[in-house]
Amino acid sequence: MRGKPTKTLRGLTWKHDRGLAPLLATSQRFSEHHPDVAIQWETRSLQEFGEASIQTVAECYDLVVIDHPFMGEVAHEKCFLSLDQHFTHAQLEELKRDSVGPSYVSYCFEDHLWALPIDAAAQVAGYRADLLQANGFKVPQTWDEVLELATFRRGFVTPALLPLDSLMCFFTMCANLGEPPFTENGKVVSRDIGEQVLERLRFLAEHAADGALSANPIAIWERMSSSDDVAYCPLAFGYSTYARSGYRVKLISFGAIPSSGRGPKGATLGGAGLAISEKCEHRDVALEYAFWVAGKECQRTLYVESGGQPASKTAWLDPPANELTNGYFSATLPVMENAWLRPRFAGFERFQLAALTTIGEFLRSERSCRETLTQLDEHWQRMSVVKNEL
Repeated sequence: MRGKPTKTLRGLTWKHDRGLAPLLATSQRFSEHHPDVAIQWETRSLQEFGEASIQTVAECYDLVVIDHPFMGEVAHEKCFLSLDQHFTHAQLEELKRDSVGPSYVSYCFEDHLWALPIDAAAQVAGYRADLLQANGFKVPQTWDEVLELATFRRGFVTPALLPLDSLMCFFTMCANLGEPPFTENGKVVSRDIGEQVLERLRFLAEHAADGALSANPIAIWERMSSSDDVAYCPLAFGYSTYARSGYRVKLISFGAIPSSGRGPKGATLGGAGLAISEKCEHRDVALEYAFWVAGKECQRTLYVESGGQPASKTAWLDPPANELTNGYFSATLPVMENAWLRPRFAGFERFQLAALTTIGEFLRSERSCRETLTQLDEHWQRMSVVKNEL
């Protein structure tokens, strides 16, 4: 007879099946092998995740699913375990070699590893193959083809343009044009590239479906999988969940982002890592669970089978995983391998908050291209001063 658990871990993840389902499944399996352990998961919306302070979250939870742009703040606050001090070099090298794209290195900051990659994502393109075919279109491969397709009818092409996601689109499109943001001293991007990208974004917003300016990726994928008004989304963080037969009424296919002549390069990296609080009472159990979940065997089997989007390249190349998701992983792997990694210093999140407001105002026609780029540079210069002071 199974005894009552004597060790309980509290975990926090984001509110979506992709974020919660694999953690519930892996926690149950872990507890079956460790009857004295119970892992309880809670969820918050993506917005709530961004609003809560890292320190507050670390004080309340043992396990936290976290985004890599917070790594600078995590390193500064030291409220999570530096995992390189708890695993062997050989263990971490194995995870690093098997990591898809820059997922592993995204959680490294100031010579320490602050989270284990368990979920990998980048901005990708999603489309309804049936709607494109019914209207005589092929999947766009270049940005010129995307802009042309957008003129077919309003809403047929719709990106996720919530202000934060508009900023991510801006980053991606700059990098895809051959100029990753923040490479020019004191500037977010050059005027020429910046204006070209902003004009593209404005064109897409003008031809997008109603509500696009308040839609995050989940909202776009939900809309595409439940109605027929949007046929193609050129940029939004990928969710393999919607590529699974039967998950929603309509099936979404996914592929590479449009190219500006250099291939599927520069997509802004997303994904999530699993961090362990410094205040965790049962560290040995938390460490064992985290390493097992991040390992390729769990990632390619239970994790992906229960609805997860693994960070293991072995899982992304695994035929059963691709069969389960109608080829999502193999189709978007080139995007992941060429993804662009945002800065992660403490304070970068404050830059993002200021910058997304500026981009949102631009897309609402409240400021010009030139004004927008000037203000983005001013935000960046202020954050550079903060960075140097930390």
